[in-house]
Amino acid sequence: MAAGVISERASILLKTLVEHHIQDGQPVGSGTLLKVAGLPVSAATIRNVMSDLEERGYLQSPHTSAGRVPTALGYRLFVDTLLQIQAPEDDAVSALRAELNPDKSATELVQAASSLLSNITAQAGLVTVPRQEASQLRQVEFLPLSGNRVLVILVVNEREVQNRIIHTQRPFTEAQLRDAAAMVNQRYAGQALIQVQDRILHEMQEARSQIDSYLEDALQLASKALDQEYEAEECMMVGESRLLGSASASAEEMSTLRDLFESFEQKKDLLHLLERCTRADGVQIFIGEEAGYDVFGNYSVVTAPYTDGFRTLGVLGVIGPKRMEYARVIPIVDVTARMLSSALTV
Repeated sequence: MAAGVISERASILLKTLVEHHIQDGQPVGSGTLLKVAGLPVSAATIRNVMSDLEERGYLQSPHTSAGRVPTALGYRLFVDTLLQIQAPEDDAVSALRAELNPDKSATELVQAASSLLSNITAQAGLVTVPRQEASQLRQVEFLPLSGNRVLVILVVNEREVQNRIIHTQRPFTEAQLRDAAAMVNQRYAGQALIQVQDRILHEMQEARSQIDSYLEDALQLASKALDQEYEAEECMMVGESRLLGSASASAEEMSTLRDLFESFEQKKDLLHLLERCTRADGVQIFIGEEAGYDVFGNYSVVTAPYTDGFRTLGVLGVIGPKRMEYARVIPIVDVTARMLSSALTV
């Protein structure tokens, strides 16, 4: 929406109304705007301007009040042309710098990012885990345990070390496991995990056809080790309960909130929305129905992609009511994405 779609006077009144509504969540009347906007006009003039904004779809009148509230279109005009972005608070930047430590694993970093976003913005924070194709196998070790159990030490993306136990069909000696790990590392180290899994499945078939039991054993160990790599959730969310604080006690709004929570449980709609964000540059803002799903009708989603310095790994952001403090939330999401990217850069 281009700046100049509405007059300067209408812009000032819309900006004032939106900011006032963000602060207290109540419909804003012409008398309040007359006091707050500081324009040398009469209350009748303000009512006429508000009526015009309502006819254009930027405002609406709740049934129970003579005042008006912004629509999703009004918020969009506000965000695109009238919003004055604030610099992130020093305390917030210090907290981000302390928690998004490059020495942490990728999993620890995305967990910290979602918690920080929720705590700093007082909204629900979310982060998608690094995309599978972005994770690379660095090294694997197999160590024998009692019974048919093997301890797997998996190094992913240089810094992330994972330990897990797998069960095998027969016992292996320490020497056999050492040789199997050497073979796997020689074949696959430095490759994307998703490609490694595809190659292992293909080569296992070849090993069977060639009756190469030694190679097949090594590939089966590697396959079992990597099968667990993708059991983690695709999206981490923190602070969903904060959305309750912004909801009114009306049956309609609580029903909408329940639908949103059910969507969070399934995560299908949310993941589709976030996948769209991975293909965009910088901060993306979806206000109400702009997200493309009915459950987001009363809420806004602010996201930004994060990278490893070369490619997009995932998306982080917040979900909150349409009347969230965009001036404060947008820069927080932006700086969090930049600092997470810096911590993940290898």
